[in-house]
Amino acid sequence: MSLLNNVNAQEQKARLSISRRLTMILLSGVILTAFMALMNGYQRSMDEAQKQLDIQLMSMANVLIATPVRNWPEQSDLFAQLWQQQSQIYSAKLLKNLSISSLEQPGFATQNISGTRLRTFVLHKDDKRLMVAEPIHKRFMLSESLILSAMTPLVLATPLLAIFIAWYIRKALRPLRTLSNELKERQANDFTKLEIESEDAEVAPVIERLNSLFAKVEKAYLRERYFASDAAHELKTPISSLKINLHNLSNDIQHPSLKAMQQGIEQLNHIVEQMLTLARTEPDRWRTNFHPIDITELSQNVVAQLYERIEQKHIQISLDAQQYWLRGCEFTLNTLFINLLSNAVKYTPNDGYVKLSITCLNSKIVWTIEDSGPGMDDTQIARIFDRFYRVGGDKHPSGEKGAGLGMAIVQQIAQIYGASVRFDRSQLGGLQVQVEFPEEHTCE
Repeated sequence: MSLLNNVNAQEQKARLSISRRLTMILLSGVILTAFMALMNGYQRSMDEAQKQLDIQLMSMANVLIATPVRNWPEQSDLFAQLWQQQSQIYSAKLLKNLSISSLEQPGFATQNISGTRLRTFVLHKDDKRLMVAEPIHKRFMLSESLILSAMTPLVLATPLLAIFIAWYIRKALRPLRTLSNELKERQANDFTKLEIESEDAEVAPVIERLNSLFAKVEKAYLRERYFASDAAHELKTPISSLKINLHNLSNDIQHPSLKAMQQGIEQLNHIVEQMLTLARTEPDRWRTNFHPIDITELSQNVVAQLYERIEQKHIQISLDAQQYWLRGCEFTLNTLFINLLSNAVKYTPNDGYVKLSITCLNSKIVWTIEDSGPGMDDTQIARIFDRFYRVGGDKHPSGEKGAGLGMAIVQQIAQIYGASVRFDRSQLGGLQVQVEFPEEHTCE
C-alpha cells in the first residue's frame, strides 16, 4: 500500500496542468510570432530607411551641384567633393585623397574611404562631377531608432498579453478545477449528485455522466453491502440452532461424524462472523468515536484472547513494546490485531515462534508481527488483500481452515486510519507484517 501511495504521489508531481500547458503553448506561439514579426519588421524597416535616405542623399546632391560652393551648408555628417572639368573645386577633409577617377561612375555605392564606411552618390551635370557621402553608422542609428519606436509597443504588449492569456485560460478552466476539488473532498460512500453546475459544452456532459455513474455505483454498492451483511445476519440463527442440536445430539450419540460436523459448523460460523465484521468496518464511519487507546495493553489483550490456540500449538510468543497511545477505537484496532495475530498463529507450525513489537519511528507508531511459518512469495503477497483468497486454497500445508476474509478486513481497517501495511521476510523465517499508523493518530 505504501509503495502504491508513493507511485501515485510521483505521478501527481509529474503531471502538468492543462492550464499551464495551454499557457505555455500560447505564450510560445505569441513570443515566436512577435520575434518573427520583429525580425521581418527590422529587415523591411531597414530596407525602407535605406531607400528613403538614398533619396535624401540624391536630393542633397542635386541641390549642392546647383549651388555655389560658398553657399554650401556646413554638415558634420555629410561630406562632398566637387570637380569641374579636371579641377577640384571643393573637397571635404575626409575625401581629399580621392582622385577624379573615383567619380567616373555615377550613382550609389558603399565604400571604405580613409577608414570610414560611407554611402556615396556621384552626380554628373554638365562639366561638373559631385560626390556626396554620409557615414553608414548614421544610417543604422537612424534606422534602428525608427524600428525600435515601431516595435517597442509590441514588445511591451507581450507581457501584458501573456498575463491576459494566463488569466483567461485559468478562468476558462475554473469549472474543471472546481469539479476536481469537489471530487477530491467527496467521501468514498457519498454518491449524491455533484453540486457544481456549468454551461460549458465540454464540462456539462462530464458532470451529467458522473452523476449518472454515481447513481449506478450507489445501487451496486448498496446491493453488495446489504446483501453480505443481511445474508450473514440471517445465517446466524440457523447456525446457532445447528450448534445447539449437534451439542444435544453428541450427548446421546458418540460418532466421529458428529465431531466433523461440529468443526464444519464452527468454520461456517467463523465465515459469517468475518462477513459481518467486514460489513461493519466501512471507512469514515468510526472516526467520530476516536479517542486515545493504549495499544500495548490492547495487544496484550489480543494475545490473551488467542492464548488457548497458541498454547495448543506450543508456540512461543513475545511482545516487545513500551506504552504507546494511539487515537482510534477499540473495536477496529482489536479486529485488526486479532486478524493479524490469528493468521500468524494459524500458519506457524507447532513449537514455532511469534514475535510482536511496537515501536515509534519519526512520530509514527509501527505495529509489527513476525512468525516462523512458511512465509509468502511476491505473487502471493500481491493477492493477499483479495477477498476469499487463501494461499494454496483449502490445501495449505498447514491444514488450517479459513474464510479468506481476514486480510480484506485488515486492509479495510487500515484505510480507516490511513495506515500503510507492508510485508517482508521475517528473520524468524516466515512472514513479517508491519502496520504503520500516520503521525496524526499518535498520542504522546
